[in-house]
Amino acid sequence: MNMMDHFIYLLTTAVLRTMSFIPFHLGQRLGKILGFLAYLIPFGRRTVALDNIRQSSCGQNPNLSPRQLLRKVYMHFGQVLFEVAHILRLSEANLERYFVIEGEEHLAKALEKGRGAFVLTGHFGNWELLSAAITLRVGHTAVVVRPLDFSPMDRLISDLRTRFGTKIIPYSRGMRRILHAVKQNYAIGILLDQNVDWYQGEFVPFLGRLACTNKGLALMALKTGTPVVPAFSVRQEDGRYRIMIEEEVKVRRSGDKIGDLEENTAMFTRVIEKYVLAYPDHWFWFHKRWKTKNYCVLP
Repeated sequence: MNMMDHFIYLLTTAVLRTMSFIPFHLGQRLGKILGFLAYLIPFGRRTVALDNIRQSSCGQNPNLSPRQLLRKVYMHFGQVLFEVAHILRLSEANLERYFVIEGEEHLAKALEKGRGAFVLTGHFGNWELLSAAITLRVGHTAVVVRPLDFSPMDRLISDLRTRFGTKIIPYSRGMRRILHAVKQNYAIGILLDQNVDWYQGEFVPFLGRLACTNKGLALMALKTGTPVVPAFSVRQEDGRYRIMIEEEVKVRRSGDKIGDLEENTAMFTRVIEKYVLAYPDHWFWFHKRWKTKNYCVLP
């Protein structure tokens, strides 16, 4: 990180820490206003998000137009910004006040097998709070991440993720570290809702379109026998998050390696889709989720 990047990191950290002193509920109201104002500013990722919504099954809701949904998305993530600012300052005891967990026993049961657990989730709700909450309850946790291109923001997010003890596993060097963490009975967060190149994924249905989805989770689950446990966070009316941990997903093991990879990847994706359909404003629509196309380049 060069001097300019370091300066930007320090400045951004100072701004967020200042924001953290705004009372939580006032911050959430200001976050909605900030999100609405951001929605009014046209820029590239807004176009990406609007196109994603229009071409997905979420864009076919007669009671909520794509633009109305996008506005709600902006307002949601405006609130997340203030929530993140608070997380950077909160102690473990104080953080517990901002979430409730349902289904914690499902993750505990999975970890009792001694092979770790893959926590299936996505860029949904407040996934950083989700990670912190699970770390507080479980202890040994890690998350597989792709470093951000903008190094000041990458460092800031790393500070947030490691604040309560979550370990970071870089995506580019993930497999060996993941297998090592599994042997130590870690709960490992996997965000499975980003586009990958065709050779890294399987084309599976997602929100009415085929999306190239990383097959790594299916591959590791089949290889290690590590349980896959879904977990998602949803904001409640009082501003707290309800963290829902589901029962272990029954991974298909038919002996057909190719078929099992595709079916399990599709099954994991359906779990994420279920939450996006139920709470479409909670999902991060700004990613080019359908960038990789399903066609053959050979004649």
